[in-house]
Amino acid sequence: MTEELIIRECRSGNKKYYEMLYRHFYSYAMGISLRYGTNREDALEILNDSFLKVFDKIGQYIPEQPFKAWLRRIIINTAIDHYRRNLKHMHRSELNEAESMAVADGGIISQLTANDILALLEELPQMHRMVFNLTEIEGFAHEEVAEILNIPSSSSRVYLTRAKKALRSLIEKKFFKEYERSIG
Repeated sequence: MTEELIIRECRSGNKKYYEMLYRHFYSYAMGISLRYGTNREDALEILNDSFLKVFDKIGQYIPEQPFKAWLRRIIINTAIDHYRRNLKHMHRSELNEAESMAVADGGIISQLTANDILALLEELPQMHRMVFNLTEIEGFAHEEVAEILNIPSSSSRVYLTRAKKALRSLIEKKFFKEYERSIG
């Protein structure tokens, strides 16, 4: 079965194809969801909420445009909505966690796997992770991030700086000793 056929059948309202669409794009969608969720459970919730929106709005999808881009936008927006719903539960102490960080050796970075990086991102405070993902991975400008998250653009810059410092510190703590042993 082709991707186009699955999408076309979903657009025509054939619910038997919804599961096929879900299975076909599961890995792609989960990869995006994991970058935004605080843990795997959150990512799965974001993923499932996203697919519910996809199924509800599939008639609005324009076939001439790439489906993955449309799906990606829905997942990101769903993750942002998820973040906003859970904002009241976040601890403000997270904001200060990233302030006393050290810089890791550049050689370590080249040895990190995608799973290592995802694990490191999961350890960031939620706001840091959201801003990092939106600016560094999705390519949004700070002004766009500010509008999406309803924060000042200067705060977006601060959160990004703190996220990068926190990542450097995490890399140093988790990988620097192994790196020193491998070159020593």
